[in-house]
Amino acid sequence: MSNLAELIAGWAKPGCVDWIGLRPERCKEMRAVDNLMISADGLEGDRGRAGKRAVTLIQQEHLAAIGSYLGQGPIAADILRRNLVVSGINLAALKGREVQVGGAILRFTVICAPCSRMEEALGKGGYSAVRGHGGWCAEVIRSGRVRLGDLVQPVD
Repeated sequence: MSNLAELIAGWAKPGCVDWIGLRPERCKEMRAVDNLMISADGLEGDRGRAGKRAVTLIQQEHLAAIGSYLGQGPIAADILRRNLVVSGINLAALKGREVQVGGAILRFTVICAPCSRMEEALGKGGYSAVRGHGGWCAEVIRSGRVRLGDLVQPVD
């Protein structure tokens, strides 16, 4: 393994699941829960879909960055409509890798780009504030239960 490959494969410490949210219907309020089951079909109780966008994740650290771009404090997790908010680990560094989140194993596939609704939800400049900070979409490799406080870490 080359030195660069070793650096890319490294990580400092596990992350943690800080918030779990479900989108029961399009354009409806998110519902926060303390645990849920993730399967190949997606999250139980969520309107999401199976495949490479079955689960959406964002870093807690990015909520403060988005807020600072708008001249305010951290953004509430439910506004961005991501399923899982995690802290303590760089999700971008895990792209394409298998990652254990609680009892489930996910593979981060593509960035979760902001939608045009961010202007409505966050005000003028909301869309631009989220660009590059909107989190990741993931496919389900292995089903499992995820709870608040569960670890987030690469499998390999």
